[in-house]
Amino acid sequence: MTASPVISFDVFDSPTFFFGFFAGVALGAIVLLVVFRRRNRRVQAAERRAASAERLAELGAMTSGLAHEIKNPLSSVVLNAQLLREGILDAPLPEEESVRLTRRVDSLARETSRLKDILEDFLRYAGRFHLDREQRDLRELVEELSDFVHPQSELSGVLLRTDLPPLPVYADVDTGLLKQSILNLMLNSIQAMETTAPPARRELIVRVEAIAQSKSSTPQVAIHVIDTGPGIPAEALEAIFHPYISGRKSGSGLGLAVARRIVEEHGGTIRVFSEMGKGSDFLIVLPQVTATAST
Repeated sequence: MTASPVISFDVFDSPTFFFGFFAGVALGAIVLLVVFRRRNRRVQAAERRAASAERLAELGAMTSGLAHEIKNPLSSVVLNAQLLREGILDAPLPEEESVRLTRRVDSLARETSRLKDILEDFLRYAGRFHLDREQRDLRELVEELSDFVHPQSELSGVLLRTDLPPLPVYADVDTGLLKQSILNLMLNSIQAMETTAPPARRELIVRVEAIAQSKSSTPQVAIHVIDTGPGIPAEALEAIFHPYISGRKSGSGLGLAVARRIVEEHGGTIRVFSEMGKGSDFLIVLPQVTATAST
């Protein structure tokens, strides 16, 4: 009968084994502690972000409500200023006195109206956008905007033209909001070119084009608003899209900020390329819808 082999447990008595065992336990505990702390920090960060988002939402609702409350009395002030002006003109006053009072009332109405416009821009920027999307041929949308802006561009001595492809370019957009975004860019360009003295060329081009993509990429469409204005310094290219940044004394500083927010709500991007003394190219990029999907 063969004797059973004797199993030795001497290895467990070895100092090396116990050192390795406890070192492994300690290392495991440290790893668990690190994982727990990281998870705890992520949870705390998420809670802080949620609380911050809630406070911002409350602040946004409060400021929007306050802006509405201010806007209504301003409309009343503008109306009463107009009535006061008519009363002054009808009153039996010396001509010099009538002109002086009329000038003051006109100044009051003008500044009140400007403040009302700033509030309306703020409400468009701070309010929530509810997109009512529809598939649109962007060539038609740009043509409609061009017809609308043409009288103002002509008055400012700006040649406005469109550069459109021969085939339809479809995108899934909220027509009213996207028009507002492009219109803000067009008006900004026209106002920028008002500082360009003759014989410098004043030209505004609105171009639509499909962006060539690889088979694995999402099709996109580009809308360019190109001007021959004074250009924008490189250090200011990003800042111009921030709220209340304006190069004009009469500007609200919200036109470009509203334009960017509308584009981003559509899942798109907006950038500007500019060269001092030659002009700027504001580029809107949006997801494109194929012609077959729109039929």
